[in-house]
Amino acid sequence: MGKIRVRFAPSPTGKMHVGNLRSALYEYLIAKHEGGDFILRIEDTDQERYVEGATEIIYRTLDKAGLIHDEGPDKDRGYGPYVQSERQKTGVYMKYAKELIEKGEAYYCFCDKERLASLKTEVVDGKEISVYDKHCLGLSKEEVEEKLAAGMPFVIRQNNPREGRTTFHDELYGDISVENSELDDMILIKSDGYPTYNFANVVDDHLMEITHVVRGNEYLSSSPKYQRLYRAFGWEPPVYIHLPLITGADHKKMAKRSGDASFENLIEQGFLSEAVVNYIALLGWSPEDNREFFSLEEMVKEFNYRRISKSPAVFDIVKLKWMNGEYLKAMDFETFYKMAEPYLEEYVHRDIDRRKLAEMIKTRIEIFPDIKEQVDFIDVLPDYDTAMYTHKKMKTNEETSLEVLKDILPLLEGQEDYSNDALYAAISGYIAEKGLKNGYVLWPLRTAVSGKQSTPGGATELMELLGKEESLRRIRIGIQRLSHEL
Repeated sequence: MGKIRVRFAPSPTGKMHVGNLRSALYEYLIAKHEGGDFILRIEDTDQERYVEGATEIIYRTLDKAGLIHDEGPDKDRGYGPYVQSERQKTGVYMKYAKELIEKGEAYYCFCDKERLASLKTEVVDGKEISVYDKHCLGLSKEEVEEKLAAGMPFVIRQNNPREGRTTFHDELYGDISVENSELDDMILIKSDGYPTYNFANVVDDHLMEITHVVRGNEYLSSSPKYQRLYRAFGWEPPVYIHLPLITGADHKKMAKRSGDASFENLIEQGFLSEAVVNYIALLGWSPEDNREFFSLEEMVKEFNYRRISKSPAVFDIVKLKWMNGEYLKAMDFETFYKMAEPYLEEYVHRDIDRRKLAEMIKTRIEIFPDIKEQVDFIDVLPDYDTAMYTHKKMKTNEETSLEVLKDILPLLEGQEDYSNDALYAAISGYIAEKGLKNGYVLWPLRTAVSGKQSTPGGATELMELLGKEESLRRIRIGIQRLSHEL
């Protein structure tokens, strides 16, 4: 085998599902790990499912994920066209289908819908399908030519044997054998002249010299038909790598129609593309040292497809959020602030130091929309329950909190420097003088100025952010609430 060539061949039918992106990622890593080529091919032969703008989504997703293709519709390296509808116009699929007819490996089928509907059905992989009875295989050459000349609609079917077995090898699953009696005579060329997905795949993979075919294990059942096509043409089959299923938290296959399962939707939800790619890489693959965090360059170096599992992988949004949060923590502040700024502008209208606020929330969020919950007390003090002043660990309750706030208010009114350090020094002096614990004083203060159980900073940090006037106003409101005057 010469240079490794691996293709990603999505259909332009909407947003890219995480399963499709994982296939693209693994194909990219397999190619780049061996210094090979990663090829993009658009499979748009199913015109009924075509979605306007979906091809642009494919380009956009691969670009955001960092999966830069070496060849494709926009980078012809001599194997084009790279769009199947354009390849179809060249007549390449009909040419090879007719070659199979000449070899007796395929045949014209003129059966109408009524006859096909009358055929018996079988259950294959849990689905009920019609099994074609080779009726048109018995037509003479003259009968076929006569029907073609009359313009009768037709499809071209693969002529699979009914006896014996077909065996193919998968790098993860080993040798897999199937009784030929289970192989239906699948359609190669549809009545509209377009090739089926299965046939176009084989022809294009051969002509583009694809060495490794990486796809979901739902295609395992179709692989014997692929194998028979390679044998019929006398072509060398590629290396097959079938990937494990990705399920949701309910252990059911993730639906492609679910918006939450698409890469673009995850980015719109505030996830970082690097975190999504990192997480998706671990859905079925594990490195030798069980590391969890990888840059794309590190993945290329470490990736060994033989460490891909055969067991289903669970897409856990909670784990992805955690990983995204770790990426945010490790991000340099300027980059973080640039990305967080639109959210801060949307959720905070009070004149405060937004950079300081960003510093406070950077380690406390997992995705950018979490910012809203972290900062929603800044513009308007929430209508909170005074039960929040009670904290067993801090040994505070509503009565003790009222005493503390009343006692410390004159000190804070006289304090001119409202920087965090100056406030903390002044309050620490008060705490030492009274012989109290820090939390006994700071918990009521933080509750009063935020009205929240959890905040991005401590009492003095919040007071610095809000400023003297607003901080004192909120402390006085706290006193009124605790005194049941509000």
